[in-house]
Amino acid sequence: MSKGNSTKITDELYRYMLDHNPPLDAVQRGLVARTYATFPEVAGMQSAEEQGPLLAFLVRLTGARLIVEVGTFTGFSALSMAQALPADGRLIACDVSEEWTAYGREAWEEAGVADRIELRIAPALETLRAMPAEPHIDMAYVDADKESQISYWEELVPRLRPGGLIVTDNTLYHGTVLDESATGSAAGVRAFNDHVAADPRMDSVLLAISDGLTLSRKR
Repeated sequence: MSKGNSTKITDELYRYMLDHNPPLDAVQRGLVARTYATFPEVAGMQSAEEQGPLLAFLVRLTGARLIVEVGTFTGFSALSMAQALPADGRLIACDVSEEWTAYGREAWEEAGVADRIELRIAPALETLRAMPAEPHIDMAYVDADKESQISYWEELVPRLRPGGLIVTDNTLYHGTVLDESATGSAAGVRAFNDHVAADPRMDSVLLAISDGLTLSRKR
Protein backbone atom coordinates (compact mmCIF):
# COMPACT_ATOMS: atom_id res chain seq x y z
CA MET A 1 0.00 0.00 0.00
CA SER A 2 1.31 3.43 -0.94
CA LYS A 3 0.17 6.09 1.49
CA GLY A 4 1.18 8.98 -0.72
CA ASN A 5 1.87 12.47 0.55
CA SER A 6 1.01 12.77 4.24
CA THR A 7 0.72 16.06 6.09
CA LYS A 8 0.53 16.12 9.87
CA ILE A 9 -2.17 18.54 10.99
CA THR A 10 -0.56 20.56 13.74
CA ASP A 11 -2.48 23.21 15.68
CA GLU A 12 -0.80 25.87 13.56
CA LEU A 13 -1.71 24.14 10.30
CA TYR A 14 -5.28 23.63 11.50
CA ARG A 15 -5.55 27.36 12.21
CA TYR A 16 -4.10 28.08 8.76
CA MET A 17 -6.79 25.89 7.21
CA LEU A 18 -9.57 27.65 9.11
CA ASP A 19 -8.13 31.02 8.11
CA HIS A 20 -8.37 30.01 4.44
CA ASN A 21 -11.91 28.66 4.64
CA PRO A 22 -15.10 30.74 4.74
CA PRO A 23 -15.22 32.18 8.27
CA LEU A 24 -18.03 31.45 10.66
CA ASP A 25 -20.44 34.35 10.99
CA ALA A 26 -21.30 35.96 14.33
CA VAL A 27 -24.29 33.70 14.99
CA GLN A 28 -22.36 30.52 14.18
CA ARG A 29 -19.40 31.64 16.28
CA GLY A 30 -21.66 32.52 19.18
CA LEU A 31 -23.41 29.14 19.04
CA VAL A 32 -20.11 27.25 19.04
CA ALA A 33 -18.90 29.26 22.03
CA ARG A 34 -22.16 28.77 23.97
CA THR A 35 -22.06 25.05 23.32
CA TYR A 36 -18.56 24.68 24.73
CA ALA A 37 -19.35 26.93 27.69
CA THR A 38 -22.65 25.25 28.58
CA PHE A 39 -21.95 21.60 27.75
CA PRO A 40 -18.16 21.21 28.11
CA GLU A 41 -18.32 17.47 28.78
CA VAL A 42 -20.24 16.66 25.58
CA ALA A 43 -19.32 19.62 23.35
CA GLY A 44 -17.30 17.23 21.20
CA MET A 45 -20.60 16.08 19.74
CA GLN A 46 -20.78 19.39 17.90
CA SER A 47 -19.65 19.17 14.29
CA ALA A 48 -16.12 20.47 13.82
CA GLU A 49 -15.74 24.11 12.85
CA GLU A 50 -14.51 23.31 9.34
CA GLN A 51 -17.56 21.14 8.70
CA GLY A 52 -19.95 24.10 8.80
CA PRO A 53 -18.59 25.72 5.62
CA LEU A 54 -18.19 22.28 4.01
CA LEU A 55 -21.83 21.34 4.64
CA ALA A 56 -22.96 24.70 3.27
CA PHE A 57 -20.78 24.14 0.20
CA LEU A 58 -22.36 20.70 -0.36
CA VAL A 59 -25.87 22.13 -0.04
CA ARG A 60 -25.11 24.65 -2.77
CA LEU A 61 -23.23 22.12 -4.90
CA THR A 62 -26.14 19.65 -4.91
CA GLY A 63 -28.80 22.32 -5.25
CA ALA A 64 -30.54 20.76 -2.25
CA ARG A 65 -33.99 21.99 -1.33
CA LEU A 66 -34.93 19.32 1.21
CA ILE A 67 -32.38 18.20 3.80
CA VAL A 68 -32.79 15.70 6.61
CA GLU A 69 -30.46 15.89 9.59
CA VAL A 70 -30.22 12.94 11.97
CA GLY A 71 -28.71 14.25 15.21
CA THR A 72 -28.89 18.01 15.76
CA PHE A 73 -27.35 18.57 19.22
CA THR A 74 -27.16 22.38 19.69
CA GLY A 75 -27.82 23.16 16.06
CA PHE A 76 -24.52 24.28 14.49
CA SER A 77 -24.67 21.93 11.49
CA ALA A 78 -28.37 22.62 10.92
CA LEU A 79 -27.67 26.35 11.03
CA SER A 80 -24.83 26.04 8.51
CA MET A 81 -26.94 24.02 6.06
CA ALA A 82 -30.10 26.11 6.45
CA GLN A 83 -28.18 29.28 5.67
CA ALA A 84 -27.14 27.72 2.35
CA LEU A 85 -30.67 26.67 1.38
CA PRO A 86 -32.80 28.78 -0.94
CA ALA A 87 -35.48 30.82 0.80
CA ASP A 88 -38.11 28.15 0.12
CA GLY A 89 -35.81 25.26 1.13
CA ARG A 90 -36.50 23.10 4.16
CA LEU A 91 -34.42 21.18 6.67
CA ILE A 92 -35.97 18.53 8.90
CA ALA A 93 -33.87 18.23 12.04
CA CYS A 94 -34.23 15.03 14.09
CA ASP A 95 -33.21 14.92 17.74
CA VAL A 96 -34.47 13.68 21.10
CA SER A 97 -33.31 16.54 23.35
CA GLU A 98 -35.36 19.67 23.96
CA GLU A 99 -32.54 21.01 26.16
CA TRP A 100 -29.78 20.82 23.57
CA THR A 101 -31.87 21.91 20.60
CA ALA A 102 -33.18 24.96 22.48
CA TYR A 103 -29.80 26.55 21.82
CA GLY A 104 -30.19 25.77 18.15
CA ARG A 105 -33.67 27.28 18.01
CA GLU A 106 -32.33 30.51 19.46
CA ALA A 107 -29.48 30.66 16.94
CA TRP A 108 -31.74 29.81 14.01
CA GLU A 109 -34.05 32.68 14.96
CA GLU A 110 -31.12 35.05 15.33
CA ALA A 111 -29.79 34.06 11.90
CA GLY A 112 -33.18 34.46 10.24
CA VAL A 113 -33.47 30.84 9.09
CA ALA A 114 -35.88 29.40 11.67
CA ASP A 115 -38.61 29.25 9.03
CA ARG A 116 -36.46 26.84 7.00
CA ILE A 117 -35.92 24.36 9.86
CA GLU A 118 -38.52 21.94 11.15
CA LEU A 119 -37.31 20.38 14.41
CA ARG A 120 -38.85 17.00 15.23
CA ILE A 121 -38.24 15.82 18.79
CA ALA A 122 -38.62 12.05 18.63
CA PRO A 123 -36.48 8.98 17.98
CA ALA A 124 -35.03 9.57 14.52
CA LEU A 125 -36.11 6.18 13.17
CA GLU A 126 -39.73 7.04 13.98
CA THR A 127 -39.38 10.36 12.17
CA LEU A 128 -37.73 8.79 9.12
CA ARG A 129 -40.26 5.97 8.87
CA ALA A 130 -43.11 8.47 8.94
CA MET A 131 -41.76 10.24 5.84
CA PRO A 132 -43.03 9.45 2.34
CA ALA A 133 -41.45 6.24 1.03
CA GLU A 134 -40.68 7.54 -2.46
CA PRO A 135 -37.38 9.30 -3.32
CA HIS A 136 -37.71 12.96 -2.32
CA ILE A 137 -34.78 13.89 -0.08
CA ASP A 138 -31.93 15.86 -1.68
CA MET A 139 -29.36 15.62 1.10
CA ALA A 140 -28.98 14.07 4.54
CA TYR A 141 -26.48 14.61 7.33
CA VAL A 142 -26.11 11.80 9.86
CA ASP A 143 -24.39 12.55 13.16
CA ALA A 144 -26.23 10.57 15.82
CA ASP A 145 -25.92 7.36 17.84
CA LYS A 146 -23.45 5.15 16.04
CA GLU A 147 -25.09 1.80 16.77
CA SER A 148 -28.16 2.87 14.78
CA GLN A 149 -26.32 4.18 11.71
CA ILE A 150 -27.14 1.23 9.47
CA SER A 151 -30.81 1.58 10.38
CA TYR A 152 -30.74 5.30 9.54
CA TRP A 153 -28.99 4.49 6.27
CA GLU A 154 -31.60 1.93 5.28
CA GLU A 155 -34.41 4.41 5.91
CA LEU A 156 -32.68 7.26 4.08
CA VAL A 157 -31.34 5.59 0.93
CA PRO A 158 -34.74 4.61 -0.55
CA ARG A 159 -36.04 8.13 0.19
CA LEU A 160 -33.02 9.84 -1.41
CA ARG A 161 -33.45 11.13 -4.96
CA PRO A 162 -31.01 9.91 -7.63
CA GLY A 163 -27.92 12.08 -7.34
CA GLY A 164 -28.79 12.91 -3.74
CA LEU A 165 -26.14 12.97 -1.04
CA ILE A 166 -25.75 11.43 2.41
CA VAL A 167 -22.99 12.86 4.60
CA THR A 168 -22.07 10.74 7.62
CA ASP A 169 -19.86 12.05 10.43
CA ASN A 170 -17.39 10.26 12.73
CA THR A 171 -16.67 7.38 10.36
CA LEU A 172 -13.11 7.00 11.69
CA TYR A 173 -14.38 7.23 15.28
CA HIS A 174 -11.13 8.37 16.91
CA GLY A 175 -9.24 5.56 15.17
CA THR A 176 -11.14 2.80 16.97
CA VAL A 177 -12.41 1.45 13.64
CA LEU A 178 -9.11 -0.43 13.44
CA ASP A 179 -10.01 -2.51 16.50
CA GLU A 180 -11.52 -5.80 15.33
CA SER A 181 -12.69 -6.51 18.89
CA ALA A 182 -14.43 -3.14 19.23
CA THR A 183 -17.79 -2.99 20.98
CA GLY A 184 -20.54 -0.41 21.32
CA SER A 185 -20.31 2.71 19.16
CA ALA A 186 -16.94 1.75 17.66
CA ALA A 187 -18.35 -1.60 16.55
CA GLY A 188 -21.36 0.22 15.14
CA VAL A 189 -19.17 2.49 13.04
CA ARG A 190 -17.08 -0.45 11.81
CA ALA A 191 -20.22 -2.30 10.73
CA PHE A 192 -21.63 0.84 9.12
CA ASN A 193 -18.47 1.48 7.10
CA ASP A 194 -18.51 -2.08 5.77
CA HIS A 195 -22.22 -1.80 4.97
CA VAL A 196 -21.77 1.44 3.06
CA ALA A 197 -18.76 0.20 1.09
CA ALA A 198 -20.77 -2.83 -0.08
CA ASP A 199 -24.00 -0.97 -0.99
CA PRO A 200 -24.49 -1.10 -4.79
CA ARG A 201 -27.08 1.69 -4.67
CA MET A 202 -24.54 4.32 -3.67
CA ASP A 203 -21.11 5.68 -4.60
CA SER A 204 -19.22 6.47 -1.40
CA VAL A 205 -15.88 7.89 -0.31
CA LEU A 206 -14.53 7.99 3.25
CA LEU A 207 -12.42 11.08 3.87
CA ALA A 208 -10.01 11.90 6.69
CA ILE A 209 -11.81 15.13 7.56
CA SER A 210 -12.08 15.80 11.29
CA ASP A 211 -13.11 12.43 12.81
CA GLY A 212 -13.84 10.89 9.40
CA LEU A 213 -16.54 12.01 6.99
CA THR A 214 -18.20 9.72 4.43
CA LEU A 215 -19.88 11.22 1.35
CA SER A 216 -22.34 8.93 -0.43
CA ARG A 217 -24.13 9.75 -3.68
CA LYS A 218 -27.15 7.80 -4.87
CA ARG A 219 -26.64 6.22 -8.27
